[in-house]
Amino acid sequence: MRHVVVIGGGIVGLAVANELAARGSRVTVLEKERGWGAHQTGHNSNVVHAGLYYKPGSLKARMSVAGNASMIAFARDHGVPVDVCGKLVVATSESELPRLHDLAARAEANGVPAKLISASQAREYEPEVSCVAALRVESTAIIDYSAVCTALVGLLSEHDLRLRSPALAIRPASSGGVEVATPQGVVKADALVNCAGLHSDRVARLAGLTPSARIVPFRGEYFELRRTSLVRGLIYPVPDPTLPFLGVHLTRMLDGSVHCGPNAVLALRREGYRWRDFSLADVADVARFPGTWRLARKYARTGAEEVLRSLSRKRFAASLARLVPAVREDDLVRSEAGVRAQAMLPDGSLVDDFLIETAARQVHVLNAPSPAATGSLEIARHVADRLTDSIE
Repeated sequence: MRHVVVIGGGIVGLAVANELAARGSRVTVLEKERGWGAHQTGHNSNVVHAGLYYKPGSLKARMSVAGNASMIAFARDHGVPVDVCGKLVVATSESELPRLHDLAARAEANGVPAKLISASQAREYEPEVSCVAALRVESTAIIDYSAVCTALVGLLSEHDLRLRSPALAIRPASSGGVEVATPQGVVKADALVNCAGLHSDRVARLAGLTPSARIVPFRGEYFELRRTSLVRGLIYPVPDPTLPFLGVHLTRMLDGSVHCGPNAVLALRREGYRWRDFSLADVADVARFPGTWRLARKYARTGAEEVLRSLSRKRFAASLARLVPAVREDDLVRSEAGVRAQAMLPDGSLVDDFLIETAARQVHVLNAPSPAATGSLEIARHVADRLTDSIE
């Protein structure tokens, strides 16, 4: 029986471990935190994405569309709360209509059930929304991804799951496998899968690879809406294709609360959920990377606007009021932030697709931000296939 060590106990790492176990492998999962899904998995908007945003044929497009179905099915099979509520993507001005129509065409190309609707039809779904037209996406859902992790851990109960076990060093084993040093001792395995998220590039370097991209952490800040009656489901803006992120949106959660956000600012620590979370080593790592400065020059104005919105609840409320005019500054209560592990290339471009690199008996998931949680079960199948190829 093949023994595989998986580094990283977020939803992608646990899904990979579960897929490998289902294929007959013995699995050890190493997670440095005291709980599962402690970072990106436990600090996101819990949306099961439909797959309409991504380039047709890309890993993100294929794994988001397939992942939407497989994640909802997994939730229903394992008693995980999920609500297939659909969402609206709204054009708030005539100038946004061409982009809305482009998005509808992309949805069709990706096989996503979506339809263009009028402003009056949009208000039947969301009475408080302001728009000139909208795209209704029926397959978008809300889920509890932490509960998905709990279910995956339950399925892996007969395997070796280790919390508080960071990978300190990695080296080839004389037997042809791999050895991973942890504070509790050395784990010897036939193969390795790196799903370390915010630290995936560092783990790859520990394993002897020179990854093609560097992880740069972006913090996404959220507020909760006091007047939850203003939002029934999910309301998104039309994304600007020249910008790397979707823009702030409103999301009704399973418990009835409404999350607003996220914005996107450079985090000063890889796990920097607040402005005061600072790591000199992490900041120096970002500052030494040439891509950082190239990205900063390209998006200087946008970056400044994001920082100002981070520091001003009034600006944040104004961004939301474009979608729902009734939102006021005093409606917003600050909530927990998340940090996105975004891979960046030396030329300053952000890696747009999932990035997975391999070596002998190793697979490294180097870029898996949103919609990775949605597509985690599909990513797991892909990684398991790639691992088999790296061994044979």
